[in-house]
Amino acid sequence: MKNKEILLLTCLLAPLSFNSCAKDENKITVAEVTRSIFYAPMYVALNEGYFSEQGLDVTLITTPGSDKTMSALLSKEAQIALMGPETTIYVYNNGQKDYAVNFAQLTQKDGSFLVSREYYEYDNFDFDKLIGASIIGGRKGGMPEMILEYVLKNMGYDVSHEDENAQIYIRTDVNFDVMAGAFASGNDDFVALFEPSATAMEEINEGYIVASIGKLGGDIPYTCFSALQSYYDSNEEQIEKFAKAIKKGLDYVHSHSANEIAKSIYKSFPSTSIETTSKVLERYISIDTWTSDLKLTPEGFEKLQDVLEEANELKNRVPYEKLVTNKYI
Repeated sequence: MKNKEILLLTCLLAPLSFNSCAKDENKITVAEVTRSIFYAPMYVALNEGYFSEQGLDVTLITTPGSDKTMSALLSKEAQIALMGPETTIYVYNNGQKDYAVNFAQLTQKDGSFLVSREYYEYDNFDFDKLIGASIIGGRKGGMPEMILEYVLKNMGYDVSHEDENAQIYIRTDVNFDVMAGAFASGNDDFVALFEPSATAMEEINEGYIVASIGKLGGDIPYTCFSALQSYYDSNEEQIEKFAKAIKKGLDYVHSHSANEIAKSIYKSFPSTSIETTSKVLERYISIDTWTSDLKLTPEGFEKLQDVLEEANELKNRVPYEKLVTNKYI
């Protein structure tokens, strides 16, 4: 049984005894796939009171890895999920009747950075250095690992997460939430990390950021907000209000400096200095990380499925209208 199938089985069999749908319809629990500066517009919306302005009481829970995030959604522990939309495709193709539908795209680039154990000049990295190296790429079937493969294959390399004899072999046996720790304590040569973990590696001299995977990969619907179809049926007003608050957070990050954004989201990253957060935000701003209108386009959805097919993670393509709605934005 493939890892992806095990992931789906775990999701579908998730116990239903966590929390039922909130009694107060304006109370919304959002499961985020990781706590990352990459999702700055959401933290702006939370800390600037944009959800409250819409009459919503929003609570964030971090569920590391899209498998756990989808499980939280299916078990009703959360009403909204922020994760890679590829997971909604996996669940739909597995036959889940009450499947998750994407209603707002947040990021349009991969948010990970290639971190090397040795120093190389940022944005001027010779990717031939990856040949024969040990690379921690992320969970099999997850967007970070698949985009890394996609980028390297488009550069002309023979890349695989299955064939150790490939020109470039990417490890997929390290869980998403412990990749930084595994790299710091192991002997691997490279790792793909989100922020602020990537910059943290630099600050303790355990690694050096050499390239933005997002810049190399181009536009793609990388992370979206989704909810179960059953939740839409009885909470359309709440979904629309939620989307409006996120849009206001997006407008903020597109109209403020990195330092201003860093101060806005500081409560969500209290252990990361304003200076470091600003540095991370500058990198994300430079690659045009965030969408402007929350719309997951048909073209973006097709590119996403192209990436899944390239990584041998998709056999049946899903029609756009089944898993995407722009009704609330």
